[in-house]
Amino acid sequence: MRIYVLGICVLLSKIAMGQEKYPKDIFQSPMDIPLVLAGTFGELRSNHFHAGIDIKTQRREGLPIYAIADGTVTRIKISHWGYGKALYVAHPSGHTSVYAHLQKFGPGIEEYIKKAQYKKQSYEIELFPDYGELKVEKGNVIAYSGNSGSSAGPHLHFEIRNSVTEKPTNPLLYGYEVRDATNPTLISLFGYPLSDDAVVNQSAKKVQLNYSKQADGSFLADKVNAIGTIGFGFNSFDRQDLAANKNGVYSVKQRVNGKIFSEYDFETFSFAETRYINTLIDYEHFGKYKQRVQKAFKEPSNRLSIYNTMHNDGKITIQEGLSYTVELLISDYEDNEIKLVIPVEGKREEIKIPRNDDKTENFVIASKPNNYDLGAAKVYFPSNTFYEDFYINLKKGKDTITIHDNSVAAHRNFTISFDASPYNASERKQMFIARLDLKDNPRYHRTYKRDNAFTTRTRSFGRYTLAKDTVAPTIKPRNFKEKQWLSNYSYLSLEISDDLSGIYSYRATLNGKWILMEYEPKKKTITYNFDDNILDKTQCDLKVIVTDNVGNTTTFEQTFFRK
Repeated sequence: MRIYVLGICVLLSKIAMGQEKYPKDIFQSPMDIPLVLAGTFGELRSNHFHAGIDIKTQRREGLPIYAIADGTVTRIKISHWGYGKALYVAHPSGHTSVYAHLQKFGPGIEEYIKKAQYKKQSYEIELFPDYGELKVEKGNVIAYSGNSGSSAGPHLHFEIRNSVTEKPTNPLLYGYEVRDATNPTLISLFGYPLSDDAVVNQSAKKVQLNYSKQADGSFLADKVNAIGTIGFGFNSFDRQDLAANKNGVYSVKQRVNGKIFSEYDFETFSFAETRYINTLIDYEHFGKYKQRVQKAFKEPSNRLSIYNTMHNDGKITIQEGLSYTVELLISDYEDNEIKLVIPVEGKREEIKIPRNDDKTENFVIASKPNNYDLGAAKVYFPSNTFYEDFYINLKKGKDTITIHDNSVAAHRNFTISFDASPYNASERKQMFIARLDLKDNPRYHRTYKRDNAFTTRTRSFGRYTLAKDTVAPTIKPRNFKEKQWLSNYSYLSLEISDDLSGIYSYRATLNGKWILMEYEPKKKTITYNFDDNILDKTQCDLKVIVTDNVGNTTTFEQTFFRK
């Protein structure tokens, strides 16, 4: 049994004694280079908030990563995607630091994880060492920076979490210095008619609003004529002084005639709520333009805990004949702020742009389960798959079905089931459920097969069909040839790829012994490090077997020599 109970008891006692919420003098920097950020805490990402800060590593890999304080390793996870190689360290202060997208781990930890990988015969692995089994001291090298997992470039993803609640908190709260004297940038502003009788600038639909920069640096919107309950949304980003990255802002405040109507910041959040980001942004706008407009008002389905102040859910009721001054204050962590003033006049005008909701024959009630038979397939939406009720666009087909479009977000997975009985057993073996992209190229979706029933679970709308993959994966050596002497080589590298359904598994042996191949799907490479020292013969017979997601298999065999 792990000795976590003792650690948690100590932790709780320290919290009870009134320990500072965000101590600023106990953690050192995880790197010995200036902290320049490629991503900020709480930044808006697809279906989630960014749970840490992304520290730029000067476009390099292999820079040392240091333990920010004394602690013990509580979790190590290696995966092809996501965080890639990630390390979790619990500290006596009640915090857990997280280091992700690593190239490799530090001394002791690397040996520990490789031993487990060889025992399990798997590159992907997740371990939970006993409390105190892998102790680290402040300033120890615990890893090296990399680009593993879903990283788009070399950097360190760094988090600080509460060890009890596991809620991530903004690392900058703990005294880390990032040079930032630059105000956020405002991209666009929108007005939203929210009630049935609401109109903004003669529009019953969302409308983009014009604004201009003033002499004092603030922004002034053109006067808005409106009636009914309305709200505002904006698109913005922030830049630090030493980077061109368009990062997220830290806090947003909305005032109406001097009174705070809504206020939120990115101090902390819970992983359980992060998908509700889809209610904070205008998801329909995102689906169409790939721009994340943040709403200064709160939708009924919004369960986020990031709000500090909320009056009338941030919605503004405009009465005819009255004037209102709305202010949006958008700040970064260093309190650099942009101020946007929106004058609103309560005025009833002719509607030139009606609401015109697109109605279909199928209306989804979000709180209830919904089943649809679309001919080629059936679709099942569990209750609360969606955030609100809406008319869903569904198209039947003999081979292909269409499920709405990307203007609506799904909070939970729904199920698509195809009947594969028209195909014989050998054909079914090579078939899978595919989502068609804009060019009609099929993209593999994990397919569960039970006799003639093919099922997938997804949150993505679009066109789905059954596709067939008859071509086996390819395997090519990258840095060696048949019968070559590799005595001075430090690693073996091969390229593996599949043209359609994608790689499902790979396995490599040397002289019949399993070897650890590190798979980098972004580069389509698998790599073996000779430092593993499992070779006991001069002649080395390499065998690599790669299988795609429908079971097509390729075997590669080659001999090399090494002393």
